[in-house]
Amino acid sequence: MNYIKSEHYRLLRKPSLYVTSGICLLFQVMAALLLYFFNQFETDFPYATSRFLYSNVVSSGTLLVIIAMLFNLMLTGKDMSLIKQAISFGISRTTIFWTKFMLTLSYFLLLCIASLFLIIGLGENLLSQEENSIANFLIALSNMIPLVFAGFSIIHMMRMLKVATMYIIIFLLVLFTYSGELFWMIFRSINGLNELYKYGPDILLRNNLNHFMDQAAYVDYRCWITGIVLAFIALLIGTRKFTKQNID
Repeated sequence: MNYIKSEHYRLLRKPSLYVTSGICLLFQVMAALLLYFFNQFETDFPYATSRFLYSNVVSSGTLLVIIAMLFNLMLTGKDMSLIKQAISFGISRTTIFWTKFMLTLSYFLLLCIASLFLIIGLGENLLSQEENSIANFLIALSNMIPLVFAGFSIIHMMRMLKVATMYIIIFLLVLFTYSGELFWMIFRSINGLNELYKYGPDILLRNNLNHFMDQAAYVDYRCWITGIVLAFIALLIGTRKFTKQNID
């Protein structure tokens, strides 16, 4: 508990926590206001709708993962130099791994919840409302949750194993932008594996956006399978490797 409190205190003293959160919320307000003002000055402006505003969130799965990385870096950046000191005081590596994971994840989730209420409030009060837009938006978000969580887990695993930030970004971009297409090229001629590409995060996010724009969003079990499997593998590798890793 003392270690959790110290890490929490350190996190709350990070200016990046407030700057990152403020910028994310500000961008949402600016996006809604831009659509609102364009609608005031341009006749028949087609994008001043709540559904279009929400679509910007649904289409930003990769961006959300990058923001998640910024939150994780708050306790896995320069603070990693303090791990050796924590271990010398008798804190187990498992405690260190999961404390940093849960604290940064908790504040990232708080930002996501605040952003959800803010974007819905802006969309429903400033822009034209469309039938079932909120329901479809929430369903589309439910499909994104496991994939973003998987991304966060992968980031934490790689940071705790001292993988350079640039390599993490490259890996995330490949995973969330090209993985499904890569699976299709590799396994398209192999029976039983030629459908594996449909579980690629990029394919799932793209389909999720398309279904939302068609007002036909539904809970896609493949998003949850992919997200849970990726998160489980990442956290399993992370905990096992970190307990054996040399701490310089």
